[in-house]
Amino acid sequence: MNIDVYQQSFDTGNYTIVDSYSKALRRINDNSTVLCSISGGSDSDIVLDIIHNVDDSGKVTYYWIDTGFEYQATKDHLDYLENKYDIQIKRIKPKKSIPVCVSEYGVPFVSKYVSEQMMRLQLHKFQWEDEPLKVLLERYPNCKTALQWWCNAYYTAENGVQQMSRFSINRNKWLKEFIMQNPPDFPISNKCCEYAKKKPAKQFIKEMDADIEITGIRKSEGGIRSANYKSCFSESKSKGCGTYRPIFWYADGDKRDYEQFYGVNHSRCYTEYGLKRTGCVGCPFNPRITEELEIIQKYEPKLYTAAVNIFGKSYEYTKKYRDFVKMMKSKDKEGNL
Repeated sequence: MNIDVYQQSFDTGNYTIVDSYSKALRRINDNSTVLCSISGGSDSDIVLDIIHNVDDSGKVTYYWIDTGFEYQATKDHLDYLENKYDIQIKRIKPKKSIPVCVSEYGVPFVSKYVSEQMMRLQLHKFQWEDEPLKVLLERYPNCKTALQWWCNAYYTAENGVQQMSRFSINRNKWLKEFIMQNPPDFPISNKCCEYAKKKPAKQFIKEMDADIEITGIRKSEGGIRSANYKSCFSESKSKGCGTYRPIFWYADGDKRDYEQFYGVNHSRCYTEYGLKRTGCVGCPFNPRITEELEIIQKYEPKLYTAAVNIFGKSYEYTKKYRDFVKMMKSKDKEGNL
């Protein structure tokens, strides 16, 4: 380990940063085959800097999943990172690219979880009915999880129907009312995440027989992804290796402290384009997708054209939903609901 760099972590005066260095050192020393997932995003940049600084033996293998639909600025940033740290970042191809997944399964809408539940309902030819859960379970007996989401309730033989408190359709304001009034006439799916990211990562981990995988998830991100974890480390039976999240406890202020102290530079997506995130290009899950599309059109016009062709139906449906929410909020404020 680079002792000088580790000692510098104390000079930051930020205990969260010091703690992340201490834990990263232990995790790398305690495992033989270590993989580090690189995305090209700002969180990933900090993770790479930490891991490279504590990996004196060079045991860590860095990899990036090419979804088949990526910013040129991200690709350029990967080259920059390789030169800066004198490392190789393996480029992993997807099982199916994002354009192929959307063509075969459907477009994403609102969030991964919402898309998954709507996909399940569509597979059972659900008619977007406003009926009690028990009634719908009789009509669609093999669609329990999605129906529970739709009804904001769950059912057990012991306790009957109970109200659901988390991750129900009510998590998205007026979504149920919108769908009932505007049933989708196109397939909705979250499969692009599965085939373009999750499956190729899982396969690479298996091929490498990895002991541990390192990712850049932060608890303060919120949402289902971070809510699935309670700490910076977890065992995974499905992956066959542990997962370590070095900056899991970093708040936005900790990120800024780290960037300023260690001189971490991010891709042009942040510094030139002005993007707040660098997930999948034009992903409809992004709550700021309208602003992102304007940026893509300005800086990477070919990607913009492709995004509209791939996700166009979701963009239109999302705009319609957001307009519906505005209308309902106005009515609610006026006391007309």
